[in-house]
Amino acid sequence: MIRKFLLSLLSIYQKFFTLIGYGSCRYYPTCSEYAKWQFEKNPLHTAFFQTLLRILRCNQLFPGGIDYPLTKKLNCKIKKDKMSPIKYWYVPKGKNQYYLIKNFSKGKSC
Repeated sequence: MIRKFLLSLLSIYQKFFTLIGYGSCRYYPTCSEYAKWQFEKNPLHTAFFQTLLRILRCNQLFPGGIDYPLTKKLNCKIKKDKMSPIKYWYVPKGKNQYYLIKNFSKGKSC
């Protein structure tokens, strides 16, 4: 319930700042999108901490660039009766850690 509320706040924030033309994040994905992915796939305390660190890094003292969120578990459940689209790709980083990369294609699987 808290997770859904936070995700809805992030969605409103993204829509509002898109309408007024504000957008100068130094990273890809943007800080708000990064937070959204964190809250979708990680526990709340981890998502808050990682999002806070990301926002603190989003300034002129850091070079920016590509910074995908990390997760420690795979949340992909295969449904045999219905094929649903893949929302995220999990790319291994190390032992039991995966980068979350959003899928933008319309393909179906997992």
